Amino acid sequence: MKNHAATLAIALATTLLAPTASAELGDYSAFRTLLNLVSPPAPDNPVTEADQQGPYPLISNPQGYDNFTPGNYYAWQTIELAPETGAVCGNGSPYKFFVNRVPNTSNTIVYFEGGGACWDYESCSGDFGIRGARNPDGIPDDYMSLLNPGASLVSPFVVRAHPWTRVKTQNWNMVYVPYCTGDIYSGDTVAVYDDPTGDAEPLVWHHNGIRNTRATIAWLKDNLQRSGQMLATGCSAGGAGSFTNYYTTRRDLAPTRSYLINDSGPVFTAPANGDPAQYPSLPLQQHIRSAWGLDAPNGPLDYIASELPLLDLDDLGTLYPALSAALPGDRMGHTHFWDDMNYSSYSYERFFDEIADEPDPAVREALILQRWHADTARLESDLAGLDNVGYYLPRYRAVNESHCTSIIEFANSDIQEQGLELNHFVANVMEGTGAVMQASETDTQIDRQKPFNLLYYLLDQLL
Repeated sequence: MKNHAATLAIALATTLLAPTASAELGDYSAFRTLLNLVSPPAPDNPVTEADQQGPYPLISNPQGYDNFTPGNYYAWQTIELAPETGAVCGNGSPYKFFVNRVPNTSNTIVYFEGGGACWDYESCSGDFGIRGARNPDGIPDDYMSLLNPGASLVSPFVVRAHPWTRVKTQNWNMVYVPYCTGDIYSGDTVAVYDDPTGDAEPLVWHHNGIRNTRATIAWLKDNLQRSGQMLATGCSAGGAGSFTNYYTTRRDLAPTRSYLINDSGPVFTAPANGDPAQYPSLPLQQHIRSAWGLDAPNGPLDYIASELPLLDLDDLGTLYPALSAALPGDRMGHTHFWDDMNYSSYSYERFFDEIADEPDPAVREALILQRWHADTARLESDLAGLDNVGYYLPRYRAVNESHCTSIIEFANSDIQEQGLELNHFVANVMEGTGAVMQASETDTQIDRQKPFNLLYYLLDQLL
């Protein structure tokens, strides 16, 4: 109870002192908020017997296993999932995620953490650094400490007191879903990777992303109230994970209103019988289908497609129109930089000898961006006809290899020629009406002419 006074003060500031007009769908009244301080809202959408059936059932965490305190508001709580839920990190350690609850709203953001992808010993063991799997040694209990700013301060979406970027999710319940399987939250296989040097034992790696996500959803159903509004988002692998898991997450959590923002995790069009010269992401997609068990009978892709009739499993890029058609009332958006040199390197560098063998960094970069621009232009065209799926494609930002528009701050992820900032797009997705915003930057130089940014420079040195 030592934090009760501080919690009460925050609740009063965010409810009693807030203008009545600011109340939104999912918000509690001032009286209900005060009542929630002494009697936290009970879950009203628990896992049912029907939820426990099928290829990827929702399996509840044993009662009391995670030590969750429902009334511990405005603090990150570590939720460890029991082995019987099917959740496990890549190295076999327990899977954990983090919840930061508030008393004044049922609205919730589900944030999927970004990070690399892996499909061999070097990339899954951690030898590739940020180019390989994130958290190869598992997830510590204090992961959301300020001493780990790569998680606790990664994005304004999940930083309550961000000094200059404001977004309404900062007032919501927050669910931070860590990444430790190297498979964009979508895999379902156990791989054995040999050390190419022969010095170490083979690495047994659990590409367990989809089961971890399902177990997380089960816990949320059993412990939190159904949301009035929900945003699923993340950047990089987290953007891709929020996208590939969106339909089932939205179906099972069943918010009244739901949004998706995929930041820099594109799933590009790449028909199975296509030509890699025309569809540059095809070699990558063919490889991960096998490495992560995506194509297994009754596996991840069959499961996702079972309720999305427009999803063509021979072309994963059809997930965009499939979601659009299946969820016509949802507002969804995609964003990434035209000159992203991080996700693009993952996509092509290890699959095209012309790139891998190029000794000149400038030429190699040009070869990568040539393919990235082709994939991005096709995605822009594919989304143009979808009213409820927007896009926001700025050109360049001088941090993190122009990767992830929504990390650190929303500033400088701008489309200057149209007078747009990223926060305009986010607000349009989550508060707009009519067709979702579709905006793309054509000026290739203006972003590179911005003055030196010391904060971005220091962050790049840390990365």
